[in-house]
Amino acid sequence: MRADRRDHGAPALAVSGLTKHFGERIAFEDVTFEIAYGEVFGFLGPNGAGKTTTVRTLGTLIAPSSGTAAVAGIPLAPDNGVKIRRRIAIMPESPGLYDRLSVAENLRCFANLYEVSAPGERIERALRSVRLTDRAHDLCGTLSKGLRQRVALARALLSEPQILFLDEPTSGLDPVARREVHELIATLGRGGVTIFLTTHRLEEAERLCDRVAILNTRLRTIGQPAQLRDRLFAKALTIRTRAALCDPDRVFSDLPAVERWSGDSDGSYLVSISDTEAAAPAITRALVAAGADVLSISESYHSLEDVYLELIDEDTEALRR
Repeated sequence: MRADRRDHGAPALAVSGLTKHFGERIAFEDVTFEIAYGEVFGFLGPNGAGKTTTVRTLGTLIAPSSGTAAVAGIPLAPDNGVKIRRRIAIMPESPGLYDRLSVAENLRCFANLYEVSAPGERIERALRSVRLTDRAHDLCGTLSKGLRQRVALARALLSEPQILFLDEPTSGLDPVARREVHELIATLGRGGVTIFLTTHRLEEAERLCDRVAILNTRLRTIGQPAQLRDRLFAKALTIRTRAALCDPDRVFSDLPAVERWSGDSDGSYLVSISDTEAAAPAITRALVAAGADVLSISESYHSLEDVYLELIDEDTEALRR
């Protein structure tokens, strides 16, 4: 069914003007986006931005105040809660496992709650997916936090969901455990599972996600990380020479695609450009003609974290006005 929907272009998640208030407090407001089947979608934002509340709303755990949404092609409405929950799974930040039960016993318990067919086969597939087959009989209370997160991910996969909501899945994990969870998420994405990932880790989103959205009560931006960088930051070249140029303005002025420049007395320059392919060769020739010893010319890189901080800082600045 998922493949048929993807072939017809129907989104896995379609959200329009979705809003949730708790009394006078706004959790999130006027949120609109679409996610394709098989997409890994990152949902970023500071604490209190409304990320978890959005997941709980789309997961039918709480009702929206206004707006509309369709989850796995089913309208988000009280009467459709069971239908939606059969097509999705939510992995919360806290695993919520039974410590006195083994890994397999935990999964059998939840398989019964989910009323999944062929529970034994489902549990075996889920354990294989998260590489925990050899730990099936270990008590959950004896596992490290990283292993417990993998058990929670296996539990979420029992229903073979079309859409998987992961809420801060690597929170509190050490680098090795975090990398293992990253690999599992990437594998699920390649396997065609639609993943809605909320995270505070910007490098995590940049590594795993096809597109990201930044939420700060309202949706601030949405797109591929590279698109967001281009949208917010001008292209620039970083140049290092062995010694400072005698007349840098003469070197950089009137060159193709060069818009402005700034520099330091140590021979470092930042040149804003409109086109890398036009500017870089012209700048290189101009530096050589000026007798400069060029140490490096590289494109200035802005990370997803730069994009995030720029947008959040804009919101903070707006509140001060």
